[in-house]
Amino acid sequence: MIKSKKKYTLLCLGDSYTIGEAVPEKERFPEQIVELLRHQEYEFEKPEIIAQTGWTTDELATAIQERKLQGHYDFVTLLIGVNNEYRGRDLANYREEFTSLLETAIDYAGGNSPSVFVLSIPDWGVTPFGQRDKRGEETIGREIDMFNAINREETLKAKANYVDITPISRQAKSNVAFTAQDELHPSGLMYKEWAEKLVEGIYSSY
Repeated sequence: MIKSKKKYTLLCLGDSYTIGEAVPEKERFPEQIVELLRHQEYEFEKPEIIAQTGWTTDELATAIQERKLQGHYDFVTLLIGVNNEYRGRDLANYREEFTSLLETAIDYAGGNSPSVFVLSIPDWGVTPFGQRDKRGEETIGREIDMFNAINREETLKAKANYVDITPISRQAKSNVAFTAQDELHPSGLMYKEWAEKLVEGIYSSY
């Protein structure tokens, strides 16, 4: 990135992980990305977020259409699919809808794929909530890996950036500080790890 007096813009698309369910607004990963970059003397507008707890790929797509955003963004993040997995949605359907969302993200980045950052789906099976799920940690983890194989393949095909935060999410099994009080979603501390990884990606892409 080239330092300038310009105020950069960030659009974040997703579900509960992007809206920061169970943590204060300042601890969401989009807010932490902007804060980290501000410390490096990059000016940023407040992140634009289209995300809601429970959203699947089709629900996110509908919300994006309804928002009718105008203009382009300097950076766009996309993290979606955990609710497709949770609800037992079809993998082929996920590929189709994820690919469409990725194309939308690239459009919002002005057609510049290197400005788009796709995050892998976290493994909620290692959380206390996940441990109580009848499917079991191994099955959940295996399903998450299958969904991530798809979003990784499509991201690389589109020449966008893929940020694998799933290994970080699995550290929650041995580190209770990585899980929020709802026993399911990441804490601000885990989101900080994601934000740092994303900032590294932003730097290396420019």
